[in-house]
Amino acid sequence: MARKITIEPVTRVEGHGKVTILLDDKNRVERTRLHIVEFRGFERFVQGRPYWEAPVLVQRLCGICPVSHHLAAAKAMDVIAGVGPEGLSPTAEKMRRLMHYGQMFQSHALHFFHLASPDLLFGADADPAIRNVIGVALYHRELATRGVLLRKFGQEIILATAGKKIHGTGAIPGGINKNLTAEERDSFLKGPAPLDIDTMITWALEAVEFFKDFHRKNKELIDSFAAFPSNHLSLVRKDGGLDFYHGALRAVDTDGRKVLDDVDYADYLKYIGEDIKTWSYMKFPFLRSLGKEDGWYRVGPLARLNCCEFIPTPLAQHEYEIFKAYTGGRPNGMSLHTHWARLIELLHAGEVIKELLNDPDLQKDDLTRKGKKAFEGVGLVEAPRGTLFHHYRIDADDRISMANLIVSTTNNNEPMNRAVNWVALNVIDGQAKITEGMLNRVEIAIRAYDPCLSCATHALGRMPLEIEMIDAEGAIIDKRSR
Repeated sequence: MARKITIEPVTRVEGHGKVTILLDDKNRVERTRLHIVEFRGFERFVQGRPYWEAPVLVQRLCGICPVSHHLAAAKAMDVIAGVGPEGLSPTAEKMRRLMHYGQMFQSHALHFFHLASPDLLFGADADPAIRNVIGVALYHRELATRGVLLRKFGQEIILATAGKKIHGTGAIPGGINKNLTAEERDSFLKGPAPLDIDTMITWALEAVEFFKDFHRKNKELIDSFAAFPSNHLSLVRKDGGLDFYHGALRAVDTDGRKVLDDVDYADYLKYIGEDIKTWSYMKFPFLRSLGKEDGWYRVGPLARLNCCEFIPTPLAQHEYEIFKAYTGGRPNGMSLHTHWARLIELLHAGEVIKELLNDPDLQKDDLTRKGKKAFEGVGLVEAPRGTLFHHYRIDADDRISMANLIVSTTNNNEPMNRAVNWVALNVIDGQAKITEGMLNRVEIAIRAYDPCLSCATHALGRMPLEIEMIDAEGAIIDKRSR
């Protein structure tokens, strides 16, 4: 009898999703799918709004990474305001960078310490009553405390640059609406301890060491789980260095060959298409030159470290060299190594924040610039979860007439489906009973990508699930829920 396993709802995500796994009469996996079944509609309901509202309006997509949407939209509106991506004043660009790297810092800390660490510390088969952030706080108090304070520091950076910790207003078309006061700067540089930038960098470096030590002790798990070859895409700066705020589009294949060779992201439609499936509201982007079947790609920390040539801060560069040496310089396709890459980026963000805090340009008053208005603009940033595309057109009345957004999780749609399929084939295939460990391994596969859908219930460390096995006549053979 044919069987169908359904995981619904997939929570600890923002919105609604489910996983379906079809088994044949011998319990062999026939098909797996990650379904996103909620329609957001932001591309439609921003139409008709004045273009200068976009940076504030679109960040309501997300409560965990609103800065990313805020800045991507602001960069698109810079073009419409006639300033362009490189026309901002030094103060405006550096304030935006400080805001963005603060966002990367807090989001990476939140994901690793709240979401990923319970599985690493307790194991995939541990009691779910313990395998969560509360368990981390009870049994690994120092690690949990550091995670909270690392995120708090990043949130305070956002407050100082955007005006609010969530859904701020700091970036406007053509610049920013505030600088960083000397008092704000000194509060980050000098404390109060441990909320000073030097302690944050030390803790970020020790987090990298924590993961490397875990990897050494659990190499087979970390290297094999949901590992598969893929293309990778990210922004890189002009010299090939890692950059979260601005750069050109680069894509590499599984052998490291460049598929996109540092192209202007304003022309992204020439290079990236979006496929549609009947069973998901989320699109499936692909590289046009490789086609729908072979052109899918990953974005995010793993992809960024696969695409860039170096990291322009010393501590993170040292860790990057160790990371790259592990695969002999070839692109890394091991999904759980995303956590390693994420922590290297956490360290890099801390180093960049320190550089920016010591830059006197942040106290200057040249905040906005204007130019000849355009009627179309594209803005890209590297959000915590990967490359984020914002594209707008306006009409003669300065109202948005078209919006196209490709969010990080959309870019990772096919890789997440592949990761779920890996779990199905390697964990569930041939099994007649569903176990708690099976449920959690499906979660771990999705969680490695820290999907932006996960923002709303992100921090609790537990995903309520229900899985049913149903025969061809619709009778429930086995059921597990929590």
